[in-house]
Amino acid sequence: MFDTHELGRRPGALQRLTKTIEAPKDLGIQGVVGVPEGAPVELELRLESVMEGVLVTGTARASAEGECVRCLEPLELELEADFQELFSYPDADDRGRVIAEPGDDAEDDEDRFFLEDGLFDLEPLLRDAVVLALPMQPVCREDCPGLCSECGVRLADDPDHHHDAVDIRWAALQGLAGTMTDGEKDEMSGAEAGVDEKQEK
Repeated sequence: MFDTHELGRRPGALQRLTKTIEAPKDLGIQGVVGVPEGAPVELELRLESVMEGVLVTGTARASAEGECVRCLEPLELELEADFQELFSYPDADDRGRVIAEPGDDAEDDEDRFFLEDGLFDLEPLLRDAVVLALPMQPVCREDCPGLCSECGVRLADDPDHHHDAVDIRWAALQGLAGTMTDGEKDEMSGAEAGVDEKQEK
């Protein structure tokens, strides 16, 4: 929670804050990339008193951790997320006018953030900003080649890695060839040649 009592309700009053907080649980994109729970998050905040409430503008900086979507290697990236939100006075409408019974329009209230006894909770706003700032598909490097689709080896570790292409029509016979004697292999080669001649005709 952050305190706005120093601002009072004087439109135009300004306060700047720099603070380091611990990252809450699940700050990021679940199962993909995020800021570890308890990791430091540096905040630079600008609080400005306006008619309707307090306008909060800020930047959050932290180190996020995740996994490359191409090669599945762990990765770390520096995160910078900007945000801005108006925290309304609970007794004022959207034009700053005092209302007798706050919360009459429940639908409008759902889309608004409110001050509670001069305090505001930054966590929901921080979560939204971080998710928008993080890549949906993080990679360890832009040109990461990923994994071999046949054996799963990391291609960045072995750039020359490849598999000999096998004609699927002969794949079953190739496995059989490993169990044949030399004489049987010669017979099979002759049969293949006969097939090729027929195809040419």
